Amino acid sequence: MSELKIRKDTCELDFLSLGALVHRLDPGVVPFRKARSVDIHVSGGEYNVAAGLADCFGLRTGIASAMVNYGIGEMVQTRVREMGVQTYLKHFDHDGVRGPNIATVYSDRGYGVRPPVVFYNRSNEAAALLKPGDIDWNTIFSKGVRWFHSGGIFAALSETTSEVIIEGMQAAKNSGTINSFDLNYRGKLWSPIGGLEKAQKTLRRIVENVDALIGNEEDLQLGLGITGPEVSAKSKFDTSTFFDMIEKVTKQFPNIKMVATTLREVESANKHKWGAVLWYNGQQYVSPTTELNVLDRIGGGDGFATGLIYGLINGRKPEDALKLGWAHGALLTSFPGDTTMAKLPEVEAFAKGGSARVQR
Repeated sequence: MSELKIRKDTCELDFLSLGALVHRLDPGVVPFRKARSVDIHVSGGEYNVAAGLADCFGLRTGIASAMVNYGIGEMVQTRVREMGVQTYLKHFDHDGVRGPNIATVYSDRGYGVRPPVVFYNRSNEAAALLKPGDIDWNTIFSKGVRWFHSGGIFAALSETTSEVIIEGMQAAKNSGTINSFDLNYRGKLWSPIGGLEKAQKTLRRIVENVDALIGNEEDLQLGLGITGPEVSAKSKFDTSTFFDMIEKVTKQFPNIKMVATTLREVESANKHKWGAVLWYNGQQYVSPTTELNVLDRIGGGDGFATGLIYGLINGRKPEDALKLGWAHGALLTSFPGDTTMAKLPEVEAFAKGGSARVQR
């Protein structure tokens, strides 16, 4: 076993993500079939982490992605700049009718016994057109990057996006940059390009390059083909299942030094039990648990990854980094939208056991 060797020299970026930028239409608690208005959130599983690390935690971050030259693309770029994230973009022109497009995510928030409903329009998505050679990795990494991150949603967009991830990770590894990957297995996305068999073959190739892995038991079983018990057979807070599977993962992928995931039991759309676990350098860590009153659950997992990665880059102890991830993910569910509105002192206070008493 060995620890993550995070660069301490001068780097232009603390963190770089590779993934799709999307815009989410949010009618709040109203289901789409009855909606008359929506809020627009700029999002993306990989981007959300870069945005949180910049806006809340004050790190220098970037996003490598695709961009479309039309009004929605301009709106997305403005929001990204507002979060303080540097962009490294392959630009596409919109033909005025068919695209390429910035993908649309439709997601209401649900309420009480009615769960949130999420569906997509990823037709002719610009990010799915990205292929090896489109991003100048040598120039980016030559200026110094401490941590590089991507995820399974981007990997599933097309036959070429996974190759872009591997290309980026190999360039990162050659420059001494940490590689992390959020498995985020989504069967509906993999179905058009080969289904479960293709997903496992592809994700395993990616994970061979990974130092830090994020994913729950279902991600590990379905995404990587790791055998384990039926996911629904035990409580989400029975951590023995997760840690037993980690032993199998690290035997197959000895390059992995860290695995982490959130723990969530859903009582209703607005009441969740929340926790997190971390396996780091052979040691097991478990966060506190808390009850969440959820305003908007989308992005909570990305918020967890954000705080955890910040803690590790910042040199915190693994148990403290885990608490920062747990706290930031919890706070993110109290805001509308997918990206953070928290500030570091709020995260630190909650991680240390703070309460929701009024601040005067």
